[in-house]
Amino acid sequence: MSVSDREQLRLDFLKGAGLAQAARAPLPGDASTRRYERLIPADGPTLMLMDQAPAAESPPADPAWTPQQRLAAGWNAVARLSAGRIEAFAAVAAHLKSLGLSAPEIPALDAPNGLAVLEDFGDALFARVIEDGADETPLYLTAIEALAALHEAGNPPQTLHGPGGDWPLLTYDETALQGGADLFVDWLPRLDDRVAFDAAAVAEWREAWAPLVASGAAGASVMAHRDYHAENLIWLPERHGPARVGMIDFQDAVRAHPSWDLHSLLQDARRDVSPALEAEALDRYFTLRPQVDRAAFMADYAGLAALNEARIIGIFARLIARDGKPRYRQFLPRMWRHLNANLEQPALALVARWFDRHVPAEVRA
Repeated sequence: MSVSDREQLRLDFLKGAGLAQAARAPLPGDASTRRYERLIPADGPTLMLMDQAPAAESPPADPAWTPQQRLAAGWNAVARLSAGRIEAFAAVAAHLKSLGLSAPEIPALDAPNGLAVLEDFGDALFARVIEDGADETPLYLTAIEALAALHEAGNPPQTLHGPGGDWPLLTYDETALQGGADLFVDWLPRLDDRVAFDAAAVAEWREAWAPLVASGAAGASVMAHRDYHAENLIWLPERHGPARVGMIDFQDAVRAHPSWDLHSLLQDARRDVSPALEAEALDRYFTLRPQVDRAAFMADYAGLAALNEARIIGIFARLIARDGKPRYRQFLPRMWRHLNANLEQPALALVARWFDRHVPAEVRA
């Protein structure tokens, strides 16, 4: 579809939503194929236009596909990503709101064409509010309360229902977890010529991760936002309790281990979270969920955090080396620090030995 044809779809959609006369202000893009505009009507509150062309990415996974079929279909199927489908966003939003959490209302939706009008939560992203001088601790502890509420809701349904139709909530399984980890060995050598991984090294890599991957998949028992961090959470102080955390960018939600969103928040790729705040936030989480075996949970937390950090290093390497986005280089030292710290945990002994053999210390800085 041409750019002009896509724009005509947007115009027709906005006209049907009664927003033909609204001013439109594009928002900066991110690493995805999705784009947003702020809509400014002549009267009434501002809104957001979400625009995600359905054909812009490889297809999402069919729940019935085997690992081999997912590998053949492309990365979204391997990782069980939604391919940005608007109906996924709408279904996850409906589920979050049913639990008393804050996801945007959706006053207009055209799922087949990948368009939606959303409630505008404003610009008070946690990261920006903290940069402007707010005390970060209450924000992070409230984000923990929202996660605890989501996790206390228990095992989520296999199918979510939303205004765009039903959407399967798939499990973040062994194929998805290992596929994410493998981005590291696939892409780091293309960014840094100090490393090279032959077939034997890759086989050792997968063997080292296997117990952690199995544990992560076996522990998949809650809905995971999957991208829960200070750039995707919006402070809504006029609301109460966990609803003060406005959630966005959750269309890739899966059934996952409850530690996943915790380490995404507390071992963030884009901003530093102090060890003291991480410890306080974890204490709050376990206070809110006293039935959880903390020692076993934290072993999984370290293992899955390390896997996620390896995955993100691979993604950033790909964005830099393939996509020509050098700004992601600034995040690599932070991710190496997180990964190196987690590799000191006993549960990661096999993975740590692999890094000692195959990734020189000067690379991991």
